Amino acid sequence: MPGTGVQRCATKEDDVLSLMSHAAPAADMAAVRVTAAPQTDSQAQLAAILESLDDDKAEDIVQIDLHGRSVMGDYMVICSGRSSRQVSAIAEKLVDRLKQEHGVRSRTEGKETGDWVLIDTGDVIVHVFRPEVREFYQLEKMWLPSGQASPARV
Repeated sequence: MPGTGVQRCATKEDDVLSLMSHAAPAADMAAVRVTAAPQTDSQAQLAAILESLDDDKAEDIVQIDLHGRSVMGDYMVICSGRSSRQVSAIAEKLVDRLKQEHGVRSRTEGKETGDWVLIDTGDVIVHVFRPEVREFYQLEKMWLPSGQASPARV
């Protein structure tokens, strides 16, 4: 600032703000965002998840497409483990594989008890249940299209 001996340094915010004044209108930016996130990322995540669950002997794996039905993710996967220990192990290995092999960070809930573990990757939500708990909550029925008797098993 003149006369004070203090100079203002340009910041990254200044650069961003100056770029924003030349940016496309908001409607054009929305179109850019939609095309920038390809569907193949969530499909690749889904394939990796299904492979991991199969490798770890998860049972009754169900895949539900959430496109156009929910904004919380693109797919939901529901499966069972035979015991609390297996449910926790399936979830732990899945989270580790996604992080190590695909760079996907996941949030988990319920791993400590092993009755029902929720894994949220952002694009795919995975529920790993003990069979009794899965039967009690019946998540598949909640996400089925009306009139469909049972979801497609993988």
